[in-house]
Parts: sequence; structure tokens; C-alpha cells
Amino acid sequence: MVLLRDAGVAAADVGGRCGGDAMTNPDPNLSAPIPMTWVGPIRITGTTVTGEVEVPLATYETPLWPSVRRGAAITMATDTGIAATLIDDRMTRSVLLEADDAATAHHAVTRLKAELPQLDTVVAEASRFARLVDLHHQIVGNLLFLRFEFTTGDAAGHNMTTLAAEKLTDHLLATQPGLRYESISANYCTDKKPTAVNGILGRGKNVITELLVPRRLVERRLHTTAARIARLNLRKNLIGTLLAGGIRSANAHYANMLLAFYLATGQDAANIVEGSQGITHAEDRDGDLYFTCTLPNLIVGTIGNGKHHPFVEANLTRLGCRQPREPGANARRLAVLAAATVTCGELSLLAAQTNPGELTRAHTHLERPSTPIGAHP
Repeated sequence: MVLLRDAGVAAADVGGRCGGDAMTNPDPNLSAPIPMTWVGPIRITGTTVTGEVEVPLATYETPLWPSVRRGAAITMATDTGIAATLIDDRMTRSVLLEADDAATAHHAVTRLKAELPQLDTVVAEASRFARLVDLHHQIVGNLLFLRFEFTTGDAAGHNMTTLAAEKLTDHLLATQPGLRYESISANYCTDKKPTAVNGILGRGKNVITELLVPRRLVERRLHTTAARIARLNLRKNLIGTLLAGGIRSANAHYANMLLAFYLATGQDAANIVEGSQGITHAEDRDGDLYFTCTLPNLIVGTIGNGKHHPFVEANLTRLGCRQPREPGANARRLAVLAAATVTCGELSLLAAQTNPGELTRAHTHLERPSTPIGAHP
């Protein structure tokens, strides 16, 4: 972590080099500094997180900081802040097998599902923390697509689920005749691609946030009304996304907050592809604003690859995500914090977009350097 002079922010520094022993011995002279600052606090209530928490955001889009900060201030001005509910927790990996024919594939799946409770012993050979939760399948001709779902403790679970899926595949090939290996990844997971299956079944942590903003705060702090935000959400996020061909998603900019949060906490940033798939819902309740974000694909972890960087360890510790808790509790806390951060930024942007020129003025003021007197643009 290095201080950016005159910026009042820190930089998330990740060093590395290509080839050889780059993973184990990164070159300390090579890095990609990304401006980072802490925003908040955000008031959160729920069974997973209750309290007031500041969050780190690493981004080149610096107007994101005051935007999220404005949303956070709204949560602090309400009694309960953001009510966050963690709905589900499962990471997926799909494998592809070739069968002699469709009947063979169908028989293999039927038998595999019948022995599902016993398959945890197979998974245990790959990991102490992975637990098989469920599986889904698709058969296309003689091709068998299996989508395994696991809990993965405090790890995001990319490698853990791959190892577990490999053990399950070996077991299936050894016990089911007429099957052949095709690939350890079948694109039915689905990893880092926008798909309907993730929106329907979920991948990672599924978190729903709810915020009730009194009329006076909507008008005085957000300079708009609940009715205007609800109307814009319908017309922009729902109808606009429908016209664009969006898949199981209707939001303004979840990806912005998730990327900044993921980079600051050592996550696999490409997982914002799934993470940004979510739905914003808003209601005018007699002038008060009911505002909610549903994020079914939050893939985050507090241990594993990327978490060894000093700035990541420091950030996770400050977030309270390195505490001695039961396996998975720290990662679930991190997911709720990510969802709350998204909610703050989503609310702030939608409010701004109800007012002509507000968004443009903010970006122009915050992103463009001041032009010296007498200079030509």
C-alpha cells in the first residue's frame, strides 16, 4: 500500500511478472497501482452483519467514491440502515462427459443422484472444507453436462470446486460404464460469463438488501422523490434492460461497485461478470422509498489466491473478515458488505439520473483537471 501524494487516498499495489516463477517470486518493482479509499460508514442490520462499517473501494473511476459515500450517508440517517439477508451460499463447477448414447447418460445421472448423500466422502478426498450441496444436469444428444454445487468455507472456491469436481468425475467414470471424459469445465457453471443459469440457480453468495428511506431524506439528501426513482427504475433498469437483451438482470451499475470492492479485497475481478447480474426494485410507499438490490452471484472469499497481499490482508482485517469464526462465516460477512456497498452506489446513481444534468456535472467536476487561467482547452 502506497500513499498517493495530494490525493488523500491509498493505492492497491499488485506486483507480478510473466513466466518462470512469477507466482511465487513476483517482481516487487512491477505493479499496477489503483487509487483506493475507504467510504462510509454504512449502517447494516441482519443475521450476518449488524453494525456500521467502512468499506474500501479501489478504482480509477473516482466519482464512484462520493456517489457511494452519499448512499452510505443515507443509511446512517435511517434507524435500521440496510437490512441484508443472505439467501444462499453455493459455488459451482460443471463437467462435460461423453456417453455411448442418451440412455446411458440418463441412467448415469439417475444413479448419481441416488447416491448423492454418499458422495461427500469422494469430495472429502479433494478438500476438508468443500461440501457437495446439489447437482443439476443437462443431456444434449450423447453429451452429459453436470453442474456440481458446493459450499467452500471461507474460500471463493474456484480451485476447490474444480478439484472436487475432478474427484467426482473420476468416481463416475470408474463406476458408470459407457462414459468418457470430455472436459473439467463445460460452461454450464457458468464461470465469468452472463448466463440465465446463474441468475436462476445462483453462483456464490445470494444476498438481498433492503432500505427504507423516509421522504425527507429522499427530498433533502437525494434531491428527488420516491416516485421518480421508482419510475426511473422501471423504465431504465427493467424496460431498458429488456430492450437491450439483458439476461436475468435489471440494474444501473452493480459492476462499478463490485469491481472496486473486489480489487480492494483480493477477489477474482472477472467474477463481476456474474456478480453484476442482479435486480434493483424500488417502490414509492406514501412518499417514502423502499429500495432493494438482489445479488445472486457474489463470488467472494477471505482466504485463498490473492489474499496474501499485505494491503488485502489489512483491508480484510479492518472489515472484520479475518476473525476466528466457523468456516464460511467470514466470507459470508464479506458478501453482505459487498452487497451493501452496491446498494449505496445504486441508490445514489438512480437518484442523480432523475435530475437533468446532475450526473454530467458531477463527472465533469470530479474527473476533469482544472484548466489553468488563460489556457485553451
